[in-house]
Amino acid sequence: MINSKQKGKRGELEFVHFLKEHNIDARRGQQYKGTSDSPDVISEMKFVHWEVKRTEKLRLYKYLNKATQEAKTKIPIVAYRKNKEKWVCILDAEIMLDILRRYRNY
Repeated sequence: MINSKQKGKRGELEFVHFLKEHNIDARRGQQYKGTSDSPDVISEMKFVHWEVKRTEKLRLYKYLNKATQEAKTKIPIVAYRKNKEKWVCILDAEIMLDILRRYRNY
């Protein structure tokens, strides 16, 4: 269990670094709030609830359901990466369509 927590922490820090490389201010969430529904990462995008998964086995719906339950009024996004691959973000398709419509009308 300890190794799993350490791996999760490393994945969260890696994603924080990724966001910062793209000029988005971010930090780990659990270490500051400490509650079970805390986002894994807190960013300047206050409207996003980040769930970070750094694993070889993608459990897509499990991760997305967890993020959705914890997100409350925020947009739940799962940031996922496995070894030797780039980060991808997973979100509900209806939310994605809403974002794209807003961008189109920008």
